[in-house]
Order: sequence, then structure tokens, then C-alpha cells
Amino acid sequence: VQLQASGGGLVQAGGSLRLSCAVSGRTFSTYGMGWFRQAPGEEREFVAAIRWSGNGATYVDSMTGRFTISKENGKNTVYLQMNSLKPEDTAVYYCAADPDYSGRYAGEYDYWGQGTQVTVSS
Repeated sequence: VQLQASGGGLVQAGGSLRLSCAVSGRTFSTYGMGWFRQAPGEEREFVAAIRWSGNGATYVDSMTGRFTISKENGKNTVYLQMNSLKPEDTAVYYCAADPDYSGRYAGEYDYWGQGTQVTVSS
């Protein structure tokens, strides 16, 4: 399974970005897809996750209402719509795949994309 994240960039506070994660290779309906982020000097943290079917979205509490994870059933791309961005959202954002969807635990994800940089200016 290969993951390719894209869509990052520089945006002003209050702006929006949509990240995409293209998934290739063999996947199964049990897979879950997650977005994580890592700021400089910080631990990688969970952002959002969703089942391969496009159901069962879950978010870290601080991002609920601002971020939306989505995936169309039958399509191999996962999105993260980020609205009302804040400078503290600045990080490298990674998409990841978990063969047996567990939600928010990074250690359960076996496949990772290369990351895309999101920078939010104040």
C-alpha cells in the first residue's frame, strides 16, 4: 500500500486548505485511514480517522467542527478539509492506513505517506 499526501501550503489564519491522500495498492474494507500531524519539536498527534467505507469518522476534540475527514466509497482518495486555520495548526500532515481500523492510535497504522507541510501565518 502506497500513500501520497498533497495539498499543503501557506495560508493566513482563518483560511482553509484541503489535503488529499491518494492510496494505491491492495486495500480491504477493514482498512481505516487517518490523518496525523507533527509540529517541529513535538510528538506526532492524531487529527482524524475514517473507515475505508467512508463511515465512522472520528476527530481529536480540538479539531471537531473545523476539520472534516472524508472518503467516497469506491474511491481511493481520502481528504482532510481544514477550515478556520490557526497558527498552531502549522505542522507536517501525514496520512496513514491501518489494515484493521483502530481509530486514533498511530502505532496501529502500518502504512504512511510522506507528509505535506501546512503553514498558517498570523
